[in-house]
Amino acid sequence: MRIRHKPWAKPELEACDFYVADPIGQKGHWTEIFPEPDKPLYLELGCGKGGFISQAAPAHPDVNFIAMDIKNEMLVLAKRKLEAAYGGSTPENCRISIQNIERMELAWDENDRADRIYINFCNPWPKKRHKKRRLTHTRQLLSYKKFLRGELWFKTDDDELFEESLEYFAEAGYRIKYITRDLHSSEEADGIENFRTEHEKMFTDMGLKIKFLIAEPVKED
Repeated sequence: MRIRHKPWAKPELEACDFYVADPIGQKGHWTEIFPEPDKPLYLELGCGKGGFISQAAPAHPDVNFIAMDIKNEMLVLAKRKLEAAYGGSTPENCRISIQNIERMELAWDENDRADRIYINFCNPWPKKRHKKRRLTHTRQLLSYKKFLRGELWFKTDDDELFEESLEYFAEAGYRIKYITRDLHSSEEADGIENFRTEHEKMFTDMGLKIKFLIAEPVKED
């Protein structure tokens, strides 16, 4: 879906005190942007309109969160949802930033730390020539390994993306710790914390099952 340019989006973000305007300049120092940098740090890649981060961050004040997206027009909506979720006050444990996630190496390296990565309903890029742009493609997973210290949680409605991502995880040296092809029938029974968003509800109402997995990098000897 093509997103229309909104000239007011960037100025509104730049006036936001929990917006990181220069992610490349933050490389190697991401934990330092929080008042309590020693807390676990969870990173959402492709946060969209903020349906997930605006639920997860307030629910876990003991965790620091960073939500990233490539579009100002999306990130500004996430900013507004976070402001509403925190009652208009600045969230001490959450930051948002604009970033081309296909080029994470420009802003994140082995000196950074993410204790968990979330990828929720990313673009499936179904055409063969575009598949390398998937956030779960092998080359992306390899780049995350440089700074990922814990788990990667991946959720999608797209069957092909999910099945092909299983191959990517194996190629990139990740171990699948948990997998379900029908999350909503599994989450309560298996104790999975799932923050359902409007996007997720839309897919469910269409009769699509939500696929979900937890993976972690295999430690090299």
